[in-house]
Amino acid sequence: MILSKPQISIIAPLYNETESFPRLIARLNAVMETSPLTIEVVLIDDGSRDTTAMLMQQLALTDSRYQCVFLSRNYGHQIALSAGIAAAYGTEALFIIDGDLQDPPELLTEFYQKYEEGYDVVYAVRKKRKENWFKRTAYATFYRIMKSISYVDMPLDSGDFSLISRRVADVLNQMPEESRFIRGMRSWIGFKQIGVEYERDARQAGESKYSFSMLQRLAYNGIFNFSEYPIKIITRIGIFTIGAALLYLIQTLIKRFIYHDVPQGFTALLFFIVLFSGIQLIALGLIGEYVLRIFFQAKGRPLYVVREIIRQQQRQPLTPVEEVKSL
Repeated sequence: MILSKPQISIIAPLYNETESFPRLIARLNAVMETSPLTIEVVLIDDGSRDTTAMLMQQLALTDSRYQCVFLSRNYGHQIALSAGIAAAYGTEALFIIDGDLQDPPELLTEFYQKYEEGYDVVYAVRKKRKENWFKRTAYATFYRIMKSISYVDMPLDSGDFSLISRRVADVLNQMPEESRFIRGMRSWIGFKQIGVEYERDARQAGESKYSFSMLQRLAYNGIFNFSEYPIKIITRIGIFTIGAALLYLIQTLIKRFIYHDVPQGFTALLFFIVLFSGIQLIALGLIGEYVLRIFFQAKGRPLYVVREIIRQQQRQPLTPVEEVKSL
């Protein structure tokens, strides 16, 4: 059976997930077999170096419910998700999960009920994470910082795991920003949104593909794309610096002309020079983060390059435009 117009597209990016792949497919098949909805699954290979791509090819060529998108190299989780959203055919909604099964696909029914109640975005709220204390603390701290400094209302403890309506997906496809932070973009779009609490499972197999540097980059994309605070704090530090300098000048003039005392304080002066030199370097770094994003955006390069798409039991030949597809 070939799915022409699926109601729901389940999107799952994969990178070196050979160990968890059989469990993922088994659970997705169970969801599709028990659901009254017409469902397709969009799997995105983000340049895997193991046998993930081969397993995806075999699956797509034997099961028409699966559509597989193969990127030309590893672009990162957010770009892979963007490729999946662009490729999805779901006419009603898109259900976004992680391929490591930390996001249970069985919650589709509960999320879809909220969609039927009129919500365009149903996002998952992690009430418990089965991870080490350092990651739990880091994630909790980051979400609370983002909540306090962002100019959009970002829900606490909510990641990419969500169900979004077709019109939200269409808006996401029209947003061309290179440094993507999809959960922030989803909040910026608006419409009716609601959270559903769940317990985030541990990885079913293998190691996490998100290194510390990748998490840091994701956090930077969130902070610098959805907050004016970094650039404004430079102004505030500058005002504070000028105020401190004026107070020091007044103190020096009083000692010199009223008390006829020779101003002392070489150590204090050296401290302030080193302190404010450091502040200037931090300020340049913050400005550089914005300039770097402008630089990459101004290049106008495609967000990703699709190597191949397999859907409905046929390999789809790509036109030159599709080969350098950009959102």
